[in-house]
Amino acid sequence: MASIPYRRSPHHRGIKRQRKVKILATLGPASRDKETIAKLIQRGADAFRVNMSHGDHDTHRETIANVRAVEKDLMRPIAILCDLQGPKLRVGTFEAGKAFIKHGAHFTLDRDPAPGNDERVCLPHPELFGILTKGQRLLIDDGKLQLRVIRAETDEILCSAEVGGPISDRKGVNVPDALVPIPALTEKDRRDLDFAMDQGADWIGLSFVQRPEDVAEARRLMGPKGSLMAKIEKPAAVESLDEIIEISDGIMVARGDLGVELLPEEVPPIQKHIVEKTRAWGKPVVVATQMLESMIKSPSPTRAEVSDVANAVYDGADAVMLSAETAAGDWPVEAVTIMDRIAVKVESDITYRERIHLAKAPLDATTADALAGSCTQIADTLPIEGIIVFTSSGISARRVARERPAAPMLVLTPSQETARRGALLWGAHTVMTRDIGSFEEMIAKGKRMALRHGFGAAGTKLVVLAGVPFGTKGSTNLLHIVTLTGSELDTPN
Repeated sequence: MASIPYRRSPHHRGIKRQRKVKILATLGPASRDKETIAKLIQRGADAFRVNMSHGDHDTHRETIANVRAVEKDLMRPIAILCDLQGPKLRVGTFEAGKAFIKHGAHFTLDRDPAPGNDERVCLPHPELFGILTKGQRLLIDDGKLQLRVIRAETDEILCSAEVGGPISDRKGVNVPDALVPIPALTEKDRRDLDFAMDQGADWIGLSFVQRPEDVAEARRLMGPKGSLMAKIEKPAAVESLDEIIEISDGIMVARGDLGVELLPEEVPPIQKHIVEKTRAWGKPVVVATQMLESMIKSPSPTRAEVSDVANAVYDGADAVMLSAETAAGDWPVEAVTIMDRIAVKVESDITYRERIHLAKAPLDATTADALAGSCTQIADTLPIEGIIVFTSSGISARRVARERPAAPMLVLTPSQETARRGALLWGAHTVMTRDIGSFEEMIAKGKRMALRHGFGAAGTKLVVLAGVPFGTKGSTNLLHIVTLTGSELDTPN
């Protein structure tokens, strides 16, 4: 592949963003080729989502290879999140491929595999027949149809259509009033998970999490590879939020199904609650679904969508996500460009710093947290151009990001995995570099990398955070302030 041109100064490597929130863009038919991926990165994408619900492994393998090829050319670590489909519940088929449920009419869900009609259809999920009771709701086709259970038996569920309408083959079913006794990982998910691990995915998105045990099972199957992002899209998951966050590496506010199973007015405060809780744990949190939905077909978003993205940025989310807008839309590059512009504008607002610190959790009683808090205080007090964090695991960088400092963060790591995962971390510009062996080498390398990546010029002050002995996980114990002279670039790597 020929080198992809983009502007950079002789000493400025990679692409340094003018914002701290990250953009996660979904790849699909409209965007999976190398040229479009390069444009998306240049316009603002920091990480890419591969949706395992669509396409086959050969297509996904090619997509991931394209991302890695562009990553190498643009010299910027890129995170890849493989999003598992999860146990989506669906009705069966209909005689004519579709039917119509009259408002107020009775409608039966049964276990008969015969094609359905206006009065009944197969529900090929036997586990539901044992848990539903009178009065519970069934939402079909993203909530467009709403059924209320009249009688639930072992082989059929009689319902009343509170909201009727057209229904067609294999439409999705949501059960908001019950904890569905199905695992978060289907056989397809297990195959997709193995594939994603083999392909070196940095993050795995776990769909339809209901309880902490769902996350624990996925983590066990992943082993030491990759990071796990639990998607909060079920009311049951909200009830166990702290436990789910604790055993996850990150959280996604997946507002699609969450918005189906909850009342519309309930979603915004729950979104803010999830973002706040996840930030307090010091883990990345992504806000997703329908952020710029109209841009699937339109070259510009609605004002409401712009406000939606802006609110997520004001709340301090680590990343905002684009779905069909970039995967299958007519304007994928424009969608990323608009999202980038919104984020930059919000972060330049004089009230932004105050707003993202409205929810602030106390520091843990650890050396690492104390130093991370000190970095933020120093950056807010002195004219600090950047915070340099040396880390092998990425934990130190996450603790600094948790405090949402005013200065950007340059994360230097010898680990390719850590560098890539950091692409979803608020405020982090990650660079893979050789490990260090002494204090003097650390200071020299930190200065040199800061100049090369656009973190200041001669006379600029920087904060350096590291751990001694070097290369030891969890040893963060050193905080140092340095001043650039400009001569550091003369020193070889």
